[in-house]
Amino acid sequence: MNETIHWADIIAEDVLERGNKHTVASGITPSGAIHIGNMREVVTADAAYRALKEKSADVRLIYIADTLDPLRKVYPFLSDDYEAHVGKPLSDIPCPCGNHKNYAEHFLLPFIESLHTLGIKPDVYRADELYRQGKYLDAIKKALLNRDAIANILSEVSGRELAPDWSPFNPICSKCGRLTTTKVTGFDIEKETIDYACDCGSNSTVPMNGGGKLTWRVDWPARWPIFGTTVEPFGKDHATAGGSYDTGIRISREVYNYEPPHPIVYEWIMLKGKGAMHSSTGLAISIGDMLEIVPPEVLRYLILRQRPEKHIEFDPGMALLNLIDEYDQVEGDKRAYKLSQTEASKPTDVPFRHMVTAVQIADGRDFDYLLTILKRTDYDTSDVEAIRQRADNARNWLLKYAPPVVKFKVQDTLPVQVTSFSGGQKQALSILADDIEHGMSGQEIHENIYNVAEKVGITGKQVFEAVYQSLLGIKSGPRAGYFLEALEKDFVVKRFKEASR
Repeated sequence: MNETIHWADIIAEDVLERGNKHTVASGITPSGAIHIGNMREVVTADAAYRALKEKSADVRLIYIADTLDPLRKVYPFLSDDYEAHVGKPLSDIPCPCGNHKNYAEHFLLPFIESLHTLGIKPDVYRADELYRQGKYLDAIKKALLNRDAIANILSEVSGRELAPDWSPFNPICSKCGRLTTTKVTGFDIEKETIDYACDCGSNSTVPMNGGGKLTWRVDWPARWPIFGTTVEPFGKDHATAGGSYDTGIRISREVYNYEPPHPIVYEWIMLKGKGAMHSSTGLAISIGDMLEIVPPEVLRYLILRQRPEKHIEFDPGMALLNLIDEYDQVEGDKRAYKLSQTEASKPTDVPFRHMVTAVQIADGRDFDYLLTILKRTDYDTSDVEAIRQRADNARNWLLKYAPPVVKFKVQDTLPVQVTSFSGGQKQALSILADDIEHGMSGQEIHENIYNVAEKVGITGKQVFEAVYQSLLGIKSGPRAGYFLEALEKDFVVKRFKEASR
C-alpha cells in the first residue's frame, strides 16, 4: 500500500497556522434525495476534521441544512400538487410521504442516518431554526445597514448589475408563504422588523427573526462568524471567478470583519457514461441505496483516495467490485484507508468477490447453507453478523448493478451444452472428477486443470469451458478452483462423471 501524505493532512497543517481552534463546516439544500455526489462534500469535511483532531486541534464538525431555501420547481419525483408550493421555504412545505414534519425533513433525516452509518457525526443545524432563534439577527441588521456596500461588492466581483430595489434580505410573505416573490420596502432596526410588498398583492411587516432569510451570497459569509467557520469544502460552481466564494470573501472581510474559511474546492462525482449526478433530474444513486451494496468504509474510500479537485467517475458495475477488492486487500492509499475507517461496518475476511460467488451458489437457500459454503473454502465464519452484512451487500449488488458476466446459476440438471463436448473435454472431466473425489484445495484444483489439459492434449481454455458448461450451462464463470471448492464435492464429482459419458 502506498505511503503518501494525504491531502487532508496538508489542509490541517495549513489551517493550524491560523490557530488551534477550528470549525469545519458543510451543508446542503435538502430539496431532493441526497445522493453520493453530494456525499463528497461531507466526507471531505470529515477527513479535514479527523486530520485536525489527530493533530490535537480544538475542532468541531458542523452541518448546516439550508431548510429555508425555496422549492425551485416541481421536480420529476414530486406530484403536480407541489406546484402550489414553488417559491416557499422547504421547511414550510408538506412532506412527500406524510411521515415527516415537513418537506426538508423528509430528505434530511435519511441523510443524517446515512452520515452516522458512515462514521460522520456532525452537529446538525437547520437554517429555519437558526433564523427563528435569532442567530442571524446581528448579521441581518449589518446586511441591511450595509446594503449599498454589499451591492457594490456583488457588482464589482460578479460583474452583474443589481436592480435598484435589490435587498440582501428575502422576506417570507405572510399571505402566500413565498420568499421568491417579495421585495423589501423598508425596515426598522430598533423594532427588528422588515416591510415588504409581494407579487400576490400583500403588503405587510415581518420580524427579522424567522420572517425571511438573507440571499445566498450574503447568507453564506454571514454564517462564518456565527459558527467560527475556519474550513469549508464546496463545489467548483461556487469557486468560479466572480462566484459566491469570491463575493463571500469580500463581504466577510468588509461587512462582517471576519477572515473567510480555508476553502476546499471539490469536483463532481460523475455517473459513468451519464455525467454529474443531480437528484432534480433523477440522475443519481442515493446514499441509502449505495450503503445497501457496499460497506460504509468503501464508500468513504471511493472519495478519500482522490484529491478533491479531481473528478470521480463512479461505475457501480465491475469497477465497484474492483474497488472493494482494492480496499479488502489494502492495496491502495494507506492514509485514505485509515481515514475511511468507521465503527459501523463489521470486518470479515471473506473477499467481496468471493461472497458474490458464494451467494449465487447458495441461490436463495438459508443462511446456514451459505455459511457451509464459506467453510468449505476455509473462511472464518465465527462473526455471523459480519458475514450476513457482506452477503446482503453482495446480493443487492447482483440485483441492481452487477454486469451479466459475473452472474450465474448452478444448474440442477445436466445442461444440454455437454452434448457438444469433444472426446478430450469428456476425458478431462472424468480425470478431474477422480482427482476432486480424492480431495483438493481450490488452488490445487485450479492448477490441476492445466495439468489435465496437457495430459489429454487439449487447451486449458477448452477444459475451463467444459467445467463451466457442465455446471452452469455457460462458457465462463467465477475463478474455477475456488468455485469448485465451494460446491458440494459429491455434486461436482457426480456432475463431471455424467458429463464425461
